[in-house]
Amino acid sequence: MHDDSDVLDLSWNPKMAGRPLPNPRDSARADESEDESCPAFGFLRGLRDRSLMLEFRLKNGNTEAFSYHLLSSIRYNPSVGLLLKFSGDVVTLVLIHGSNLDFVLKDRAVNLTDRGIYRHRVTFVREMNETELSRAGANQPTIDHILLKELDSIDEQTEWIQKTAPVFL
Repeated sequence: MHDDSDVLDLSWNPKMAGRPLPNPRDSARADESEDESCPAFGFLRGLRDRSLMLEFRLKNGNTEAFSYHLLSSIRYNPSVGLLLKFSGDVVTLVLIHGSNLDFVLKDRAVNLTDRGIYRHRVTFVREMNETELSRAGANQPTIDHILLKELDSIDEQTEWIQKTAPVFL
């Protein structure tokens, strides 16, 4: 049986003395968890990464953010957009009007719908200004406007949806 003094330490290197050994997985993890964005939304690159919050950036400079765990339902209709329901102390409905919302970004394997918000990979959604909208390509996602409404009752929710996006009823 050997004691500690008999063990030959092959990992010691005089140039690395006093420095921790690098972990090759750390750089891979950093690359996987970086954010990326397109003009309409931001997202986490890693397929397994999950955002804690979803932020809505409005043209007027205001922002609202909601925890993903409050997201109780999502409805998508390509002719209207996305309707998200956040349930907390009050219900907040978020209507995202735009085009190509389900278009998968080239070389990025993400879109706003089933590969984005559904999987909690989207970090923010932003209204685009007229210049950005006019520059967008035919197959790029665009966000024309975002409507947010806090509602207390189911009757108020139904009434608001009837006025703003009746296709979702």
